[in-house]
Amino acid sequence: QFENFVEGGEVKGFAFLGRLPYYRGLGLSMIEDIQVTLDGAVQPRESVRFSAHGNTYTLDEMETVYDDRWNFGEKARIIVLNGGLSAGDHQITFAVRYRVSYLPFVPTTKDTKDLALAA
Repeated sequence: QFENFVEGGEVKGFAFLGRLPYYRGLGLSMIEDIQVTLDGAVQPRESVRFSAHGNTYTLDEMETVYDDRWNFGEKARIIVLNGGLSAGDHQITFAVRYRVSYLPFVPTTKDTKDLALAA
């Protein structure tokens, strides 16, 4: 699902579904960063939103969310407030940096896909 994000009847940005790239679920406070690159341009961190279980968070808000999780295999809605996209092909790179207590490093995983936005 790749679409323009509409709020209050106005196109505010775009949205897509993303899965946590980890073999277990994580509390949202353990997600260090979500970076979205659109057609080669990194989108500002302040414009990225994470939405799951009826809740939508900024990345800064997620740092202190201890009562919500991103579960293994679950598709969360990633929203980028950039004014929306034109119909046609776009390249999206979705990178997630997360913290796991037993790892001596902070893993970052990413995937790039070519997606088409319907008119």
